[in-house]
Amino acid sequence: QVQVVESGGGLVQAGGSLRLSCAASGRIFRIHAMGWYRQAPGKQRELVAGISSGGSTNYADSVKGRFAISRDNLKNTVYLQMNSLKPEDTAVYYCNAKGVTVLTTDFDSWGQGTQVTVSS
Repeated sequence: QVQVVESGGGLVQAGGSLRLSCAASGRIFRIHAMGWYRQAPGKQRELVAGISSGGSTNYADSVKGRFAISRDNLKNTVYLQMNSLKPEDTAVYYCNAKGVTVLTTDFDSWGQGTQVTVSS
């Protein structure tokens, strides 16, 4: 009932920047939180950055000072600005949205993921 679609991944050299976007759509009444996760080959999926409906943010220690998450509540969209990228940031990045549908059921929806590759 709620779809999440990411965009903006790609190949970039170390030190470069990328901006990811994620839009949630469907029978949304309210989104409580949105976040970006990543999964590198052979590793578990990990939280990169999250943002609440009120704008509170949290980041993985490995990206603090380099990544910035922001949100447009009117568009149900979240962004991840990634600067000073490192080869270890290479992963598939997934967007997640949690909230309530117009049918008053909870949702916890994931996107399909977008590949980010940082070359050294």
